[in-house]
Amino acid sequence: MKVALLGFTQSGKKTFFSLLTGRKVSPGGRKEDEAIEGVAPIRDPRVDVLAGIFKPERTKYAENTILLCPDVDSKDAKRLWLETARKCDMICFLVRDFSSAEVYHPLGSVDANRDRNSLETEIAIADLEMIEKRLERISKEKKAGQNQAQIEEEKTLLKIKEKVEKDMHLPSGSLDKQELDSVRSLNLLTLKPLIFAYNVDEDSLAKQSKKDDRSLVISCRIEEEIMALNKEDRETYLKDLGVSSSGLDRLNRTIYDSLGLMSFYTVGPDEVRAWTIRKGAAAPEAAGKIHSDIERGFIRAEIIKYDDLVAAGSEAAVKSQGKMQLKGKDYIIEDGDICHFRFNV
Repeated sequence: MKVALLGFTQSGKKTFFSLLTGRKVSPGGRKEDEAIEGVAPIRDPRVDVLAGIFKPERTKYAENTILLCPDVDSKDAKRLWLETARKCDMICFLVRDFSSAEVYHPLGSVDANRDRNSLETEIAIADLEMIEKRLERISKEKKAGQNQAQIEEEKTLLKIKEKVEKDMHLPSGSLDKQELDSVRSLNLLTLKPLIFAYNVDEDSLAKQSKKDDRSLVISCRIEEEIMALNKEDRETYLKDLGVSSSGLDRLNRTIYDSLGLMSFYTVGPDEVRAWTIRKGAAAPEAAGKIHSDIERGFIRAEIIKYDDLVAAGSEAAVKSQGKMQLKGKDYIIEDGDICHFRFNV
């Protein structure tokens, strides 16, 4: 899954991207229209616990792919950020909510609510322009007659247009599956999950850990300090700040939840690994995340619940307690399942 990281200049995007992915972006290190891609590991305490039990050679967290997009600039008619964002599964806007005499603001003053509204307006305008062009083409195509797919697309586009013109975004659940399928090829930004990360100063961090269901609060400056600490000191520092986890971890979890994703695990002396899968996926689909041959030749899944394994201390102990479950193709994977797939190709 790919996440577009967007925002105005001087919001802290490059710093936040580097903190998330470990990939440094030097000043002047990219072209104006270039998007930079990085991988953000999702720090999962369950992976750490499982690694402590199995002592594997390798430990692998689930990951989010982050694309640092060109700056959003309402005065730039080319909208260099737009095409990269359309290719992503989700949008994360970084909104500046800190003051600094050393860091100018492109709009002259710090006003997070204004900036958030401006950013939402940008994606709404971009989508409305695309919808208008598509409706014009559909109108011309009508002269030759419309098939059912074209009728459904036009109906859905008009519905989206009305809602976006009124509210500047499309509330989750506004469209059913058939409607979504009819306009999927357009990659409309207003149909993508959207979150706002407010970049605040230290004094504001503990006071406002969350503004609403589509936002969270982070501090790039604090995150840089946290990254330099060991695990024990990091936990103490976070507690002193009055927050339960780092902003990077909270953002990654928010992305996961917003995209309807969860993790299952494979374990052993070679590797303990978290795999990403959509909620509601059946066992063969999970098997396919590991290798297509495993999905194709799926026979059954051996499932151990995370809590059962931790309580028992080993796979052998779980099996001796009769708590390992054998599941077939219809089994729906649950978050935290530890899986071993049997297959034959």
